[in-house]
Amino acid sequence: MKSQPLRGEMRLDEPLSKHTTWRVGGPAKHFYRPADRDDLVNFLAQLDEDEPLFWLGLGSNLLVRDGGFDGTVIATQGSLKECALLGDQRIYAEAGVSCAKVARVAARAGRCGVEFLAGIPGTMGGALAMNAGAFGGETWQRVEQVETIDRYGVVRQRETTDFQVGYRHVSRPEGEWFLSAQLSLLAGDVAAAQEKIRALLAKRSATQPTTQPSCGSVFRNPPGDHAARLIESIGLKGRQLGGAQVSEKHANFIVNTGDATAADIETLIETVQREVKAATGIDLITEVHRLGGPK
Repeated sequence: MKSQPLRGEMRLDEPLSKHTTWRVGGPAKHFYRPADRDDLVNFLAQLDEDEPLFWLGLGSNLLVRDGGFDGTVIATQGSLKECALLGDQRIYAEAGVSCAKVARVAARAGRCGVEFLAGIPGTMGGALAMNAGAFGGETWQRVEQVETIDRYGVVRQRETTDFQVGYRHVSRPEGEWFLSAQLSLLAGDVAAAQEKIRALLAKRSATQPTTQPSCGSVFRNPPGDHAARLIESIGLKGRQLGGAQVSEKHANFIVNTGDATAADIETLIETVQREVKAATGIDLITEVHRLGGPK
């Protein structure tokens, strides 16, 4: 069967610092933004099966090392962007749709249950991959069904029973990535849903360093405790290494003060882990995915 021409955008040696919320990271050898879902299927069907692949949404919860990524990055934001209500009780969103947009679309229809997504600075693909959560809600609490795609461009419908879901962790069939999801909604009204989103965003702005480059929360909360409390309790709030700093506003955030390298951030993460372990005996586990190698 003859392959179809690609319609997306391919960039070579694309700096990933332009595509991550920490604003750090070396280049990707290949950076492809598909035109749409069909173009993605076509692209994967033509890709060398040995080519390393990484899927990128908004670039939160991601630390790209300074040496970059010697493979292909597939950018879903701006390409896998369909988001629509399915009747009254469900919403469909492709992997590149921002979590905040899903919350807004549901709220405008007077549907509830996914307002917490407004507080997650990422796309649905990333939220599905890590069971992202905010303000007491978690992504997989609302998932009814998902679609996945493998490196050959084969699309599959998957039920929730095909996945093992935990706190900030989802085990999925090997070699498959999330393409879309259907989420369940609850009855409500427009004013109440939109007011809840406004309140959640106001709380986020008041408690998190939203005006500085960060990845979101760096560490998982240990059982029965909060990572931020532990970090602050041993005097690490405000600790700086190069251009990376433990946020003075929320200790579970590490911010780029302007000239941080990925190495600065990674070393500061490891410093926090080491000092918290020494002082409390608790191992802080990162939420952050690390990509690539040193410069």
